[in-house]
Amino acid sequence: MALRRAGGKLLIPKRAFSSSLEAIEKPQKDGKTLNLFSAINQALHIALDTDPRAYVFGEDIGFGGVFRCTTGLADRFGRNRVFNTPLCEQGIAGFAIGLAAMGNRAIAEIQFADYIFPAFDQIVNEAAKFRYRSGNQFNCGGLTIRTPYGAVGHGGHYHSQSPESFFCHVPGLKVVIPRSPRQAKGLLLACIRDPNPVVFFEPKWLYRLSVEEVPEEDYMLPLSQAEVIRQGNDITIVGWGAQLQILEQACDAAAKEGISCELIDLRTLIPWDKETVEASVSKTGRLLVSHEAPVTGGFGAEISASIVERCFLRLEAPVTRVCGLDTPFPLVYEPFYMPTKNKVLDAIKATVNY
Repeated sequence: MALRRAGGKLLIPKRAFSSSLEAIEKPQKDGKTLNLFSAINQALHIALDTDPRAYVFGEDIGFGGVFRCTTGLADRFGRNRVFNTPLCEQGIAGFAIGLAAMGNRAIAEIQFADYIFPAFDQIVNEAAKFRYRSGNQFNCGGLTIRTPYGAVGHGGHYHSQSPESFFCHVPGLKVVIPRSPRQAKGLLLACIRDPNPVVFFEPKWLYRLSVEEVPEEDYMLPLSQAEVIRQGNDITIVGWGAQLQILEQACDAAAKEGISCELIDLRTLIPWDKETVEASVSKTGRLLVSHEAPVTGGFGAEISASIVERCFLRLEAPVTRVCGLDTPFPLVYEPFYMPTKNKVLDAIKATVNY
């Protein structure tokens, strides 16, 4: 149904979309004050409005979804372009791959990142390898999978996981995580228009808590380009998503003790911006990486290994990781599990004083 126009013809694009850096626009003016889920909603409105090949679908998204990110889309664009799916993540991903392979923009929502694992085979063995196995004769580059991830304060082991590192191991996928409303809108539009399949993790902790001015216009932010959001000289700190708020608090606390922290938001995990991190560590001589996911096999391990290879002679201390524990995400003991401001601050001081 979603593949057809009113006239019954398949919706196949007349031209390929280019998402080169030349196509990326920076917002020219400030707009409304929005929270993160409203910025996501605005991006989806723009994506559907600017491209008749775009479709949004997933579990319960017809009435706005669990977090209301898709509110109003079905009313404006119709049930043929914005529609509910069965409660079957494997089916959602498989349908999205097929839709994208026909030249459309498939924007699929997995209701919680914890439930993306039934779709793992489709994403990893089909979407990621589609272009490679055909020698670039066909692809599903118009695929974007949105999913809320991370701690929510009361989610426990089935609604608080951070599974980003699973997908970072897979060639052929891009993995993107925003930290704020302005970032979320620009990065999501860039993902939707990118000629590669993307998994876009949204920090659900920040859906309503993170608020800032977001331009109303259509704009994109560059993928695979980290952002230095705080300059410093003593230690480099790298994170992404909701963890950036914790890291900023730790940097403020460290500054009161005379420690100058350089804070980097990675934004895109795969392919990640090694050059920006390397340049910062070459200056500071120290690196701390922090994320909510368990420490073993987390993406912080990849960053640590890469920087040791590139900056070994410049390092003044071992690379430090402040991450979640190697346990299922707990409910009652969540405060012990989370990489908090005080845990990060202690690690900053220990690294600087090594």
